[in-house]
Amino acid sequence: MTSTAKTATELRTIKAEIRDEALSLGFAAVGFAAADADPLDRTRLAQFVKSGFHGDMQWMARDDGRRGDPKALMDNARSIIVLGMNYGSASDPMAIMAHPERGAISVYAQGRDYHDIVKKRLKQLGRWIVQTYGAEIKVFVDTAPVMEKPLAQRSGVGWQGKHTNVVSRAHGSWLFLGEIFCALDLPPDRAEADHCGSCDRCLRVCPTDAFPAPYQMDATRCISYLTIEHQGDIADALMDAMGNHIYGCDDCLAACPWTKFTTPASEPAFHPKIELTAPRLADLARLDDAAFREMFSGSPIKRTGRDRFVRNVAIAIGNSADPALAAVAADLCNDAAPLVAHAAQHAHRKLRDA
Repeated sequence: MTSTAKTATELRTIKAEIRDEALSLGFAAVGFAAADADPLDRTRLAQFVKSGFHGDMQWMARDDGRRGDPKALMDNARSIIVLGMNYGSASDPMAIMAHPERGAISVYAQGRDYHDIVKKRLKQLGRWIVQTYGAEIKVFVDTAPVMEKPLAQRSGVGWQGKHTNVVSRAHGSWLFLGEIFCALDLPPDRAEADHCGSCDRCLRVCPTDAFPAPYQMDATRCISYLTIEHQGDIADALMDAMGNHIYGCDDCLAACPWTKFTTPASEPAFHPKIELTAPRLADLARLDDAAFREMFSGSPIKRTGRDRFVRNVAIAIGNSADPALAAVAADLCNDAAPLVAHAAQHAHRKLRDA
């Protein structure tokens, strides 16, 4: 059956049933938006790229006409179901900053790779929609050219805060997002309003000043970008500001007052592995490629590769002010990867001079 054969009452009922099914599958947030393009999304992206804020992420600069236009991804899409899974931490993500001899790994990467978990759950919900209503669907998680943050706001799941991430009144910024494009013409939810007000904690807490203005991010200065996406050497001044962050950064998310309403993730796959909550920098510095792959099997960290990861570790060692780590930095100065050696040499100079 098609959506044109259904009454408005039937479509509202279907929407409620889909929401209930999504919640029963473990999604924490569910919203519905029309599958319409908003020209403002593409305008903002073009400004971001024109400013050079995308850095090495050249995929953001490639414009094949699909990004920002849902119907270019599914021509008969009428509705978009935006879903969020809570990955909130049971502990303070900022507490690790008091232990400079240990590495800070972003909360989202301390458990299993969310791409696999969210996509599997989306496919479960998608199959149920197809079997129950006979509707065509497509599912997306992060890797497709879907502008999911604007969609999350239009669907009522949350709003884009001053740190440019989605903020939910119920879950803060601790949501993994995924989308189901659907041929059913479901009634959209009311868009979420901006509740940031005059608060600018997320902007002030950033160690590298990655926000040129509220609601604008210069990714080339963002620690998450630098530790995950950036493939080359990192400028000395930025290295010095990165602290002990070795993969991602939660500072702006954790500083947001809306985090006080969040609860820890209920999905076991998102619970942190104990070895990733506060790993010793000295141990991580000794990882070769095989050991790196073994340690981060099933983790999103594996995609970064050993060299970029150990580069980050070397930077954190240099920022530790711990003389005991000078010998560890010295060992990395002759690493076969120039990326690692460059960061280690900077770290060794800092510790030696200190």
